[in-house]
Formats: sequence, structure tokens, C-alpha cells
Amino acid sequence: MTEPDLRQQLLTTSQRMLELGLNRGTSGNASVRDGDGLLITPSALSVAEMTPDSMVRLDLQGNVLQGGKPSSEWRFHCDILAARPEIGAVVHAHSPYATTIACLRKDVPAVHYMIAMAGGDTIRCTPYAVFGEQGLSDHALEALQGRKACLLGNHGMIALGKDLAEALAVAVEVEFLCELYWRTLQAGEPHILTSQQMHDVKQKFVEYKKRN
Repeated sequence: MTEPDLRQQLLTTSQRMLELGLNRGTSGNASVRDGDGLLITPSALSVAEMTPDSMVRLDLQGNVLQGGKPSSEWRFHCDILAARPEIGAVVHAHSPYATTIACLRKDVPAVHYMIAMAGGDTIRCTPYAVFGEQGLSDHALEALQGRKACLLGNHGMIALGKDLAEALAVAVEVEFLCELYWRTLQAGEPHILTSQQMHDVKQKFVEYKKRN
């Protein structure tokens, strides 16, 4: 895919995150792998003001190669793409339910079988760290081991995918699962699926992908 195509996809993804209620104002950000580096959304610019040319080109060390000031969260975007060669895109959101659970500093347990979509039996939540700092990136990398999503303590969520479409789909599913978990906590104590039940789900996912 050409760089202009990726720039447009990054803009479209940012617009969709706003439309879906995953972000508000200038919150959240997204990036996509492009060759040996990445394109990332700019800092402190509302989605309404963004254009494809607003996207900032970085190398994986975080050096600006083209454009203005990158998102303040460029560190974890660069670190994730450097550490996870199978990942092609990263989205970060301050969506209401994911952020609520993150403020409770709770992992999301296997309250629903679709938790397996994120790669494990839980969606992990990190300790708190100041936004934009290396400590936050370090926490995120640890929480994302073997996973496609995590919550950031008192902050929001990160979702990963092979491309922007998959990363956005993961983010939407994580927000739904966090809403489901929050609602079950209001009603009582949810029944959590066992490790064996989650293993069976993951096997079903493998079979499903083979059929499609």
C-alpha cells in the first residue's frame, strides 16, 4: 500500500474512532507501519482539522522524518511496532467503558468468550504512568505480551492489529467487553469462564478462520 493510501487510512480511522465514541476532542491517537518506520497522528490537533498531510512520519526510534509534532504517545507506538513485527497498526482510545475499568485498575476477566479475541483469557490493565513517558510504554509492552489489547491504568486502552481495520475492530470489541463487564458488576458477581472453556473457544476460533 502506498504512503498516500496509508495517510488516508489513518485519517479515516481517526474519524471513525470519533464517530464511534471511542475518542473525544483531541484524545486518542493511531499509527500504521510504513516500511521501516511509521505514520502517526499529530499532537493536539482535532480530528476535524486533520488531513492526510497532517500525519507525521517517524522511524522506530521516534525521530521525526517528515511532518510536525507527533502524538504525545509516540513512544508506545514506536516501541510496540519495533517489538511486534506481526503488528501493523496501533490505536489508542479514551473510550468510556474501557477507561472506567482502567480507572478501577482491573483486568477484564473471561466474562465473555470474546475476550479470546484479544489473545488471552484476560485483557490486562497496567499500573498508572504519566502519559507520553517511557514508563507508560514499558508497562504497555509488558501487558501486551501475547495480547492484541490492554488497558492503561487510569488512562484508556491500546488495541493492535495487522492493519488499521483490524486494530479498530479490536478496539471496538474491547470497549464492548469493558461495557459488558461493568454492567455485570452492577448486577452482581459475574460468572467467569474457566481456562479450559477459554481454550476450547480459542480452538473454535482457529477452526473458524480455516473455514473463512
